[in-house]
Amino acid sequence: MAAHNHSDRQNLPESRLRWALLLTSSYLVAEVVGGLVFGSLALLSDAAHMFTDVMGLVIALVAIRLGKRAADSQRTYGYRRFEILAAALNASILFLVAFYILYEAYRRLREPTEIQSLPMLVVALGGLVVNLVSVRILTGGSGQSLNVRGAYLEVLSDLLGSVAVILGAVVIYFTGWKWVDPLLAALIGLWVLPRTWTLLSASVNILLEGVPEGVEVVKLQAELAAIPGVLEVHDLHVWALTQGENSLSVHLVTQTPELALIQKAQAVAEAHGVEHVTVQLETPQMRQTEHQGHG
Repeated sequence: MAAHNHSDRQNLPESRLRWALLLTSSYLVAEVVGGLVFGSLALLSDAAHMFTDVMGLVIALVAIRLGKRAADSQRTYGYRRFEILAAALNASILFLVAFYILYEAYRRLREPTEIQSLPMLVVALGGLVVNLVSVRILTGGSGQSLNVRGAYLEVLSDLLGSVAVILGAVVIYFTGWKWVDPLLAALIGLWVLPRTWTLLSASVNILLEGVPEGVEVVKLQAELAAIPGVLEVHDLHVWALTQGENSLSVHLVTQTPELALIQKAQAVAEAHGVEHVTVQLETPQMRQTEHQGHG
């Protein structure tokens, strides 16, 4: 018997993603052109992050659309896990971008290039405004989905990148220190890496059907075993289909299989944040027969 209480994926902030995509993509061209024309690596790194923002938002929207498709004979769980694939893809892209920025920063520190700080400042200020609006739009949905959280983290990192570019432009304007630009670009890349790793780790854990974050399996198993009438707990599995949709399956050995035992087991699982619960009751004789069959 199973308890079904899935999160409502229809509530994901699809309209917020569309607005953020419109704002971000409209400013991407300006940053790329500005970085090339004015010779700023920090501005180009900010544009690179903005490019990944655009990709992340597009993938997020596609993932949500696919995730709403109903289950069928080939995808009995539906398509909601596509969101996790999208989050992992976004994290992988961010890793590549961050390492490229670090390489380019090293190269420019050795061979400084001419930088037009005042136009660089103007473009960065525009990027800051766009990112502030986008972060505000996405904040409300970042806790509902790893996929949306990935897009949110990308925009947030881009916002900090814009702040760094602004500071760099001011310093270069007043001091002429060209090395500030690649140094800031490197710092942006280093800031992104650990956060990207966190997102990638969470995505991979779900893809590998690992135990969801916050669920203590040992404690959960002990509480199931402590239910009056339960003699043994085995074949306990806890996983997540996507963020916020935790599932559990377990076999409970009991002398007198009763519906009340299933209900108590469901209550224990739900207390640990597991909403989809499948419980199989077995008698000691059934358990012994199972062992003999495996033997």
